[in-house]
Amino acid sequence: MPDTRIYLSPPDVGDLERKLLLEAFDSNWVAPVGPDLDAFEAQVAELVGVRHAVALSSGTAALHLALVAAGVRTGDTVLVPSFTFAATANAVMYLGARPVFLDSTPESWNVDPALVTEELRRRCAKGKPPRAVIAVDMYGQCADYGPLLDACDRYGVALIEDAAEALGASYHDRPAGSFGLAGILSFNGNKIITTGGGGMLVTDDDRTAARTRHLATQAREPLPYYEHRAVGYNYRLSNLLAAVGRGQLQRLDAMIAARRETGRYYRAALGDLPGLSFMPIAGYGESNWWLTCLLVDPERFGASRDRILDRLAAHDIEARPTWKPMHLQPVFSDCVTRGGEVCAGLFRRGLCLPSGSALTEHDRERVVDVIRAVAAEQEG
Repeated sequence: MPDTRIYLSPPDVGDLERKLLLEAFDSNWVAPVGPDLDAFEAQVAELVGVRHAVALSSGTAALHLALVAAGVRTGDTVLVPSFTFAATANAVMYLGARPVFLDSTPESWNVDPALVTEELRRRCAKGKPPRAVIAVDMYGQCADYGPLLDACDRYGVALIEDAAEALGASYHDRPAGSFGLAGILSFNGNKIITTGGGGMLVTDDDRTAARTRHLATQAREPLPYYEHRAVGYNYRLSNLLAAVGRGQLQRLDAMIAARRETGRYYRAALGDLPGLSFMPIAGYGESNWWLTCLLVDPERFGASRDRILDRLAAHDIEARPTWKPMHLQPVFSDCVTRGGEVCAGLFRRGLCLPSGSALTEHDRERVVDVIRAVAAEQEG
């Protein structure tokens, strides 16, 4: 029998999720709200260590409403890491604001706190402070929140944590998603846990939670007829998808452990090859090991990152480059950028390896064998 395709980070669902989904279906709680939605929110809030969680249709919706809660309006600026997925910057644009892109630090691949601090100082000195700062927890590893919180507090600017990739990670024993005005989570099909689509806003701020819940349900007023005093959005997660999320949440620790094992396997099996270096593990917290990523030095390795990608694809193995920075995206070509060389280099040489929690030992061996074969070709 031929080997099956290996995906980068596919959903990992099983009997528990199916059981909870069918129970929700059979109970007829199919519409957006219901007991599974309430339970899912309560369980995530407890896990993250905050008072409130609002389940939404996507992580992007959560980003959008977090920015609304921060008061972002047309003409404002928001500091955003350049090294991220487009949704982080797109949500800023939804509100007519402009992202200002900041470079990463090579020590964690997350936004550089020194650049954030300097940009806040410079803009506040001119009387034009940004309305908010977004920090992204890259590939499951938290940003360095100590200096980021200090800087945002000093200049009175809201911090929003984009923890889309980082549920289950931590920073100094504090859970990802619990920093700043609000955190956002994603339950897209490729994330550490999935509801098939969906996201969540998590916060300790009562007003932010209440306003998010209100706006996410079309801003309907609590009256016996339909009355709306603000423009709202159809952003709530369905009860059926929340049932799947409840099952996934029960397996979160096991899925993190499986991804950690895969990451350590790759490091042990490929770490001796010249020209390959893995994403640094910051000493200030614990990653959820969402994706294992490495850098390829083509001169030392003897082949480019793209050569490895091509060979993996030829063996029916999905791998991808790391994020293309936002300041290099055509749609954001006219936005201000500070730095950019670090994250441009991460994109140019970066490679994300298959990291799903259901990856087998044979799957991992296939990935390693292809990469080592590329290295051996160069030696020959």
